[in-house]
This record gives sequence, C-alpha cells and structure tokens, in this order.
Amino acid sequence: MTDPISDYLARIRNAQQAGHRRVDIPASKMKRAMTQILQDKGYVQRYMDIDDNQQGLLRIFLKYDHYGLPVIKKMNRVSRPGLRKYCTADEIPRVHNGLGIAVLTTSRGVMTDKEARKLRVGGEILCYVY
Repeated sequence: MTDPISDYLARIRNAQQAGHRRVDIPASKMKRAMTQILQDKGYVQRYMDIDDNQQGLLRIFLKYDHYGLPVIKKMNRVSRPGLRKYCTADEIPRVHNGLGIAVLTTSRGVMTDKEARKLRVGGEILCYVY
C-alpha cells in the first residue's frame, strides 16, 4: 500500500456511505492520533485498539445524526505521497470558514489547524474534515 492515510480516509467514507456502525482499520501511530482528533472534535463516537498479534486494528464507531445521516460530510486528502503540501503557521487554511478542521502533522505531533495556529507551528496538511 503506497498511501495508508488515503486508505484510512476511504475506509471511513465507504463505511459511512454503506451505513455501517463501525469500521476496522489497520492501526498505526498516525492513524491513532488522527482518530483521537476525530473523536475529540465529535466526528466519531469512540474508537478502541484491538490486538491481533500483528500491527493491531483500530475499531472506529461512526457517528450519525438523528436523521441517520453521517456526521462527517467530506474527508479530503490534501498532502499525498506524490505531492506533499506544507504550510507555515500563517498559511494554515480555514476549512469551511472555521466549521471544519484540517488535520496537520507538525514537529509537535498531529493536531488540528486551530491548535497549530495557537501554537504558531506549521507542518504538512494531511486532510480536511467537514
């Protein structure tokens, strides 16, 4: 697999489109950090680590509104292996005028655009979620 982050986003998108309550994704430190951000910001209900005597799995419980529509409307990959997108603290984009989040990986770890602006750090823009 050449881009595990795109695979992570695609699995979540596909599970939500199919109406699944949960999705299992191969785990990594980056995916755990991204999932923790999604949980903190209210895009997913919860997640848990499952040990499978290999790299492990992330079981993500998806969140829907009272009409049965997914909470996550769109998840767009920004920086790809073929074209990396970096930004300084002043260039961090606002997603849907502040209603969505951008997930960045910085020298201080994986964080949202608002946290990166507050800490005045830039980094690689992984994805937009809204």
